Amino acid sequence: MSDIVRLDKGPRMSEAVTYNGLVYLAGQVGEPGQSVAEQTATVLKSIDDLLARAGSDKSRILQATIWLADISDFAEMNSVWDSWVDKDNPPARATGESRLAAPDYKVEIIVVAAQKA
Repeated sequence: MSDIVRLDKGPRMSEAVTYNGLVYLAGQVGEPGQSVAEQTATVLKSIDDLLARAGSDKSRILQATIWLADISDFAEMNSVWDSWVDKDNPPARATGESRLAAPDYKVEIIVVAAQKA
């Protein structure tokens, strides 16, 4: 059985957890004051960085859940997502509208990925 490994563990949560060949990321958010496109780019960079540290990459994302504070920002978020996502290996994905943890957050993305063999 694989060990559970927690990255950037804090008292409330870890930024990533690996177990049994899977990587679970906490919801990643952008910086206050950024546009939706800028927050999306910041989030995707955080996802790339965490996945690399966990032995994975965006081509191995199995599922992505995207929360937008305002669903009318869907096209702006997608303009960044579409240029980032691995076209040969797109994940299963859901997008919804939700009040996020702070009013300055416009985008939050959660992913589950497979580790490299």
